Amino acid sequence: MFKDRKLLIATKHQKEQVIAPIFEKGLGVHCFVPENYDSDIFGTFSGEVERKNTAVETVRAKCLAAMEEFDCDLGIASEGSFGSHPSIFFAQADDEFIIFIDKKNDLEIIARELSLETNFYGENISSKEMLLDFANRIRFPSHAIILRCKPDDLTAISKGITIMSQLEDTFQHLMNVYGSVYAETDMRAQYNPTRMDVIKVAAQKLLETIKTECPSCKTPGFSVTDMKQGLPCSWCSAPTRSTLSFIYSCKKCSFSSEKMYPHQKITEEPGFCDFCNP
Repeated sequence: MFKDRKLLIATKHQKEQVIAPIFEKGLGVHCFVPENYDSDIFGTFSGEVERKNTAVETVRAKCLAAMEEFDCDLGIASEGSFGSHPSIFFAQADDEFIIFIDKKNDLEIIARELSLETNFYGENISSKEMLLDFANRIRFPSHAIILRCKPDDLTAISKGITIMSQLEDTFQHLMNVYGSVYAETDMRAQYNPTRMDVIKVAAQKLLETIKTECPSCKTPGFSVTDMKQGLPCSWCSAPTRSTLSFIYSCKKCSFSSEKMYPHQKITEEPGFCDFCNP
């Protein structure tokens, strides 16, 4: 279905470095990145362009726009979000969505990787000592820094800083002119190897989903679309909120199947039971 076809990677941030090898080896496609494609029109992490839609809506629009502009019927794109983890308090997370669209076969397949592996961070900086401490924490210079006068202020912003002399000079300039400096991690993929690694995991997960065929019609992308809670407590056997099963569905023929105990556990610890540990 995919062998020897051209696969467009809709990016301007060098994500092809981790995406292309996975899909060229896994599907036999020929990956390419379109020249002068500006994915930043769908939103920027630094705030120049606000992302107006959800991550899934944005990644779909980004992929389809590139496919239309460069006349390709097979495309892939990713979109990341950064902030508090949805279930682990006080933890930062990288939430990556990656989409595969095949117009020829009317397929859309999405994978998600929610990772705690991120150095997403920002703080007000008032001295060079604070600046150097921030740089060490976010693993500068392998990970770039953005400096601006205030959070969300676009008056004076320097992105992609990876050289110490530039970092110090920019900090001093902002302090002299504005009297305040805000530092943050540059989360663009080519400036953040940690994020690039998460994108790689998401791409591998997407490939595995594509290669999983529907048992009924053999369409690629037979994947988890729902889950059921109710894993029984090992003490009282009452249903807990933990996952009992995954529901796999096919978008083409609507065939579905249920996989019990997807986490290789048939009971849950009493500490997670609302009756044994209310």
